[in-house]
This record gives sequence, C-alpha cells and structure tokens, in this order.
Amino acid sequence: MRLAWPGVIVDCVLAPANIHDTEGAQELLEGVYGFALADRNYWKPELFECLLTKGLQLLAPYKSAKRQKQPWPRFLTHMRYRIETVFGQLVERFNAKRVWARDLWHLTSRWMRMLLSHTLAVFFCAQHNLPYLSFAKLVTH
Repeated sequence: MRLAWPGVIVDCVLAPANIHDTEGAQELLEGVYGFALADRNYWKPELFECLLTKGLQLLAPYKSAKRQKQPWPRFLTHMRYRIETVFGQLVERFNAKRVWARDLWHLTSRWMRMLLSHTLAVFFCAQHNLPYLSFAKLVTH
C-alpha cells in the first residue's frame, strides 16, 4: 500500500495470505524505483540485494530489534507509525481482516469501498482543520 502525505492511500495491491511477505515482495514491488519502507517481516538480505539491482532500496529494520546494530532512524519510525495507524483504521473501522467475499469481484469491490471511505474521512478531517487521521473527532464537529 502506498500512502501520500498526509495519510491518503494512493495505491494498493492485495496479495495472498498463504505466502510469506518476502515471497510476494518482488512481484508486489515490480516497477517501483527509489525507496520502499517495510516492516521487520521483509528483512531478508537476498531480497534486499535482488531489489537493489532493480533500482529499489528496501528500508526494513533488522529482524530482531535487540540485535539491530544501529538505531532505526526516528523519521522512518514516525513514517511507520503513520502507516500502522492507517492499517489499524482499516482493520478496526472497516473490518479489513474479515474476508466475506466469495469471488475476486466482490473482494475488489469491498476493498475499493474501504479505501474510498478512508480517503473521504481524511478529506473531511482536512476540511475541519483536524489532524488528518483523527476520524473520531469528525463525529463531534
């Protein structure tokens, strides 16, 4: 999922849940250049090297926080918090973990409705001069 500042989702790709994150990463990141921010599940030196040859630097913290040689940069931590907040909202407010769809069309349609709803909530927060991801404050306005 790609986010634009200040938390608007601009791109999303669904992957099967029965494969490990690193297995699907190459396919999901096909055609992406520059930098990609990932979580600890994507830590795999072979994946880093492969993507680097294609012009993409994967930014993922070491598998174990205790064994990481250098502290993870603060600005990247803040970016990850924003991404985790968006994921949390999709899970809590839109029941993104539940898969009720029986076919690809219904699954895609459901995700498009969730992403549109999230984008509209960010827009309404901006209209009311609220923090962009403070959806609960919209009810009081």
